[in-house]
Order: sequence, then structure tokens, then C-alpha cells
Amino acid sequence: MANCETCQYAYIDEMTGEALCDLDLDEDEIERLAQHQSKECPFYKDGDEYKTVRHQM
Repeated sequence: MANCETCQYAYIDEMTGEALCDLDLDEDEIERLAQHQSKECPFYKDGDEYKTVRHQM
């Protein structure tokens, strides 16, 4: 399962300290997410900007 804290669309809420999604979804995408059967988020995008650089080393 993808970790929300590493997602490009996540931010940490200052009040709760939890990772929250900041993805702007339209109605069709919200419906797709609601009907998604897997535990994996279909919109997850790795936010690690240095992943490629570390791979090349």
C-alpha cells in the first residue's frame, strides 16, 4: 500500500500532524476513487524528487 506521507499530493496538517490529500478532483474522479476496490490509491504519485538521482549513483 502506498504511503500517503510520500505522495506528491500530500501535506501535513499542522493541527493533527496527519498527512492529508491536497489533490483537486472533479466529480468523475471522486466517483472513480469511491468505486476503487483496491487499497492502493489510484492517484498516488511518488513525491521523492531525488529517487532518480539516487538510482543513477
